[in-house]
Amino acid sequence: MTITSRDNSLLQQARAVRDGKVDVSVFVEGLRLCEEALSSGLKIEAVIHSEEIARKERAAHLIRQLGKACAKVASVSEKLLESISYTKTPQGIVLLAARPAGDEVSFKAKQPAAPFLVVLHEINNPVNVGAILRTAEAAGVTGAMATANTSDPFSPKALRGAMGSAFRLPIWTGSDYQQVISWCEQRSVRTVCAAIDGSKDYREFDWRGACALIVGPESDGLSPDEIAAASEAVRIPMHGAVESLNVAVATGIILYEANRQKANGG
Repeated sequence: MTITSRDNSLLQQARAVRDGKVDVSVFVEGLRLCEEALSSGLKIEAVIHSEEIARKERAAHLIRQLGKACAKVASVSEKLLESISYTKTPQGIVLLAARPAGDEVSFKAKQPAAPFLVVLHEINNPVNVGAILRTAEAAGVTGAMATANTSDPFSPKALRGAMGSAFRLPIWTGSDYQQVISWCEQRSVRTVCAAIDGSKDYREFDWRGACALIVGPESDGLSPDEIAAASEAVRIPMHGAVESLNVAVATGIILYEANRQKANGG
């Protein structure tokens, strides 16, 4: 079924998903990200594209593929697409997809015997959330846990930062901090906090085996009680007058050291 631009119901649905009012769907915008959504096996619910982008070969090919995957495809004017776009400059194509499962049971089912995890605790900037997920997938992480009050990993901004990683990486959302700690303890997964005054240099810690890196809020970091609840705390040495690093940058530095150790045996 093709929906014409005169039918506003799909546009209204897209705005609701974009604004986070529909928690079972995600709003995906842009050619590259829509390609990632399709190749990652997300259930596509609807596609809205501009008449202009459909004239381009790459986009036309994607639209044909998406048309086979869902029943709702709308071709609209640039002006109408702009009315639902999340960005200042419309990207030419938007799709609505079923939100990937974010519950504990689904997450557990996708974890190996020795998980390599990252825990995002109350990270409130969606750009940082997306960057962490993208880096985590690249560094070989097997799953991410996003605690309550962490920015939604499937919000439009976070998805743009993750560039498809949020579609592929198992993510457990909405858990509380102690629940994550207990979950890891029950499975002999060492919990390691990133902290300015951590007791060990991150390069001196043995990252081999099951482990979970925990990173905290951008403004204040993890609290003393949260650090104490974990198995270990590591720090990144810094020169000059710099007191801290961006949380996504710090996460990437530590994850790649962990990845190096796992690949080289120490």
